[in-house]
Amino acid sequence: MPVLLIAASPSLHSRSAALLDAAGQRLQARGAPVQHLPLRNLAAQALLLADTRHPDIARAAAQVAAARVLVVATPVYKAAYSGLLKVFLDLLPQTALQGKTVLPLATGGSPHHMLALDYALRPVLQSLAARHILPGIYASDAQITATAQGPYTVGSDIAARLDDAVDTLITDALRPVPDPAAAFAPVPFAQVRCSV
Repeated sequence: MPVLLIAASPSLHSRSAALLDAAGQRLQARGAPVQHLPLRNLAAQALLLADTRHPDIARAAAQVAAARVLVVATPVYKAAYSGLLKVFLDLLPQTALQGKTVLPLATGGSPHHMLALDYALRPVLQSLAARHILPGIYASDAQITATAQGPYTVGSDIAARLDDAVDTLITDALRPVPDPAAAFAPVPFAQVRCSV
């Protein structure tokens, strides 16, 4: 399973969930299989007690381990990512993101919280040994608006940034890994010819 979408909002319907859904739809449209991990569905007591043997937590950790790419969406509260995301990331092994590419997404009430991606979330993702962390996408309430029908709509400026991020994920992180056996056969030094 190459892409895991991690929803870190405690609410079922939220701007960060809408941002994550928009990224997931773009990935699926490009042929990337995605799987969802809504952290709000994990057993709260197991999260708070760091019970890594609890079936919910073990299953979520296995999803992270199996993914090549993670897209993490969180609301920003008080200039930091959600506490729900914090307790989940604290349960993962120190090298849980080794070899993985991560696209961080965040939403907040105003543009003043956009640096939370770089100053709060990025260091934690790096400490978990992520191979590559793409530039994060932050959207304010004005950029993800509620519609009369109920769901949120992602603004055109954020949609364009999501398109670019998904292009990067598809071309860089999700392209097939070349088979080393299919590469050129080694050439013995005695057979090397060069002219000057």
